[in-house]
Amino acid sequence: MATERKKTLTKEIVSQASIDAFKKLNPAVMVKNPVMFIVEVGTVITLLLSIWPDLFIVSDVGRGYNIAVFFILLFTLLFANFAEALAEGRGKAQADTLRKTKSETMAKLVQKDGSFKQVPSTQLKKGDIVRVDAGEMIPTDGEIIEGLASIDESAITGESAPVIKEAGGDFSSVTGGTRVASDYIVVKVMTDPGESFLDRMISLVEGAKRQKTPNEIALTTLLAVLTLIFMIVIITMVPMAQYLNVQLDLATLIALLVCLIPTTIGGLLSAIGIAGMDRVTQFNVLAMSGKAVEAAGDIDTLILDKTGTITYGNRMASEFLPVKGVSSKEMTFAALKASVKDETPEGRSVVELAGKLGDSWAEDEYREADVVEFTAETRMSGLNLPGGIQIRKGAVDAIKKHIASKGGSIPSDLEEIANRIAKAGGTPLAVAVDERIYGVIYLKDTVKPGLKERFAELRAMGIKTIMCTGDNPLTAATIALEAGVDDFIAEAKPEDKIASIKKEQQEGKLVAMTGDGTNDAPALAQADVGLAMNSGTMAAKEAANMIDLDSDPTKLLSVVSIGKQLLITRGALTTFSIANDIAKYFAIIPAMFILAMPQLEALNIMNLASPKSAILSALIFNAVIIPLLIPIAMKGVKYRAMSADRLLARNVLIYGIGGVIVPFIGIKLIDLVLYGLHIV
Repeated sequence: MATERKKTLTKEIVSQASIDAFKKLNPAVMVKNPVMFIVEVGTVITLLLSIWPDLFIVSDVGRGYNIAVFFILLFTLLFANFAEALAEGRGKAQADTLRKTKSETMAKLVQKDGSFKQVPSTQLKKGDIVRVDAGEMIPTDGEIIEGLASIDESAITGESAPVIKEAGGDFSSVTGGTRVASDYIVVKVMTDPGESFLDRMISLVEGAKRQKTPNEIALTTLLAVLTLIFMIVIITMVPMAQYLNVQLDLATLIALLVCLIPTTIGGLLSAIGIAGMDRVTQFNVLAMSGKAVEAAGDIDTLILDKTGTITYGNRMASEFLPVKGVSSKEMTFAALKASVKDETPEGRSVVELAGKLGDSWAEDEYREADVVEFTAETRMSGLNLPGGIQIRKGAVDAIKKHIASKGGSIPSDLEEIANRIAKAGGTPLAVAVDERIYGVIYLKDTVKPGLKERFAELRAMGIKTIMCTGDNPLTAATIALEAGVDDFIAEAKPEDKIASIKKEQQEGKLVAMTGDGTNDAPALAQADVGLAMNSGTMAAKEAANMIDLDSDPTKLLSVVSIGKQLLITRGALTTFSIANDIAKYFAIIPAMFILAMPQLEALNIMNLASPKSAILSALIFNAVIIPLLIPIAMKGVKYRAMSADRLLARNVLIYGIGGVIVPFIGIKLIDLVLYGLHIV
């Protein structure tokens, strides 16, 4: 499914967009875009002039000229509508794929007496309890309250490998449309009909509920003001023309107005916004609004969890380090005995490493042993063997207290070994048998490759990165240095994350963070951009304004780049559109007044064939530049990591100066074609 979502354009999408381009000519739709609505009004007027040339004022302009202006304006509207429809079409195609996932699903509703009742998933309401067995589709969003199962989430995330979900903890949330691959689960429904994750995703990717962002509203207002100014300018040209005894026909005035108002960006503005959200969705991130995408582009500070984001999160046994007086073999065997019943990834890695070093154990060797589970209070785990032998593995300070309570002595080099591991970015686990400490297990959490380079890119953009971790300051400092983050918070608690976010925001900065647990929900809600993992809890997903369907915490780095690309694309095409006007001035103004004011010949630097050719050439260029820019609007301006000043200078150079040069060349070429074909 991920592959399907990432397809860009198909013949079906293009065909439907062509049809929708005509449907969008509805004035009730066009009025939402003031610039293009003015173009539509001008198109209607020129249509009337094509039928009755003297309808408004007596004119010596032929009907053919009015018809030509009408069709050019019509195609200007259609090209602009096509750009928007094309962007919407990709979202609708994704929504159709998702609807297949949300096909009518039957659910086993748990009754008060414990029996099951088959009901359509659309009838489920918040608080209902359903059971889902292996091979069945999860009917709607909810929390697992009983059971453990592997969940196939490929219909939502595109990831083929199933994930383990169980009751309690941070991985109890399930999404409607996913399938139970093994075992069974009992799920409490957390949403009412029409409000599920899949429902929201469908409406968002369709763009049906897409609201304009503050930046987009501000730009629309600016374009409306510019349009009003140019309307006033055109109106004042009428008395000026009468004073100069120059006859200005209505079609020419409309053509001049359409050329001077920012039609290029006006026609592409909506497509840019829709395409920006579409790029985020194709990246398997669900943005709750366009505002969230834009905010990601303006982020000043990134706050990231260490485990699973900066590091892989699976601490694996890397080395067994014995204290003085203990042989390597004794230490290895002690670590193995402390871990044989430990089913955590760390425990299994200890057994695996011991096996590589030549130690092994028989299945029935510790059958009579009592397992001591790890708790947050003791910070130790291990076994109690028959005969009163106690084997423990845990945090160094916890093991020291345990040995001290038994009257044992602390090895002189224990602290030095533990500190050495911590400084290297690892986690030290001490191992003890009865009242004797044997050594330290070196657990290593590896920094993900390529992150240092990505953090350097963020730094070049002026974005500060802060790592949050529950590790001690020494370990945190080592990982921070290896990863290349700007700052870190060690021994971080949930309230520390919120405090750090508020501190940055009080300094006027926009902050982004990622999380997956219920304890992350307050910080995700406080952040300007909160990216929740789809594998996380419902509380985290509801608090965030973005959800990563792949549950990849490093995705936040890419989301920032997509947000910046959206803002840069909008700014670049706005610059290009406004810069276009310079060439149009030189093309149209001399053509209109050169007979009355021969001095304007100095401005006729393009040496266009005739006044009519000049106006039609500018108008045709104004129309064809929109479809030529659609690929840029859809794909986005290529983003490069650099400071805001350098980025601004680069885009002004390319799209500002380019926006001046390209129309000069384009208008002249169109003029040569029109003249060569004897059209004017």
